Amino acid sequence: VMGVPITYLDKHNPDQFEILDANNFIIGNRAPQKPHGLIKDKDGSVEGRIVYARILIRKRK
Repeated sequence: VMGVPITYLDKHNPDQFEILDANNFIIGNRAPQKPHGLIKDKDGSVEGRIVYARILIRKRK
């Protein structure tokens, strides 16, 4: 499974990859973040705000 930016949708090939989910990784009402407040790679948040939306895709077998 990979997290890709929403701009991926322009290039999506449904024969090669399936879309699993949009970016719904918020825990409670806040996104987890690193103590220094910079981007946390797994959820794309900056200072607790989700700013880098991701789509989860998986290669078809």
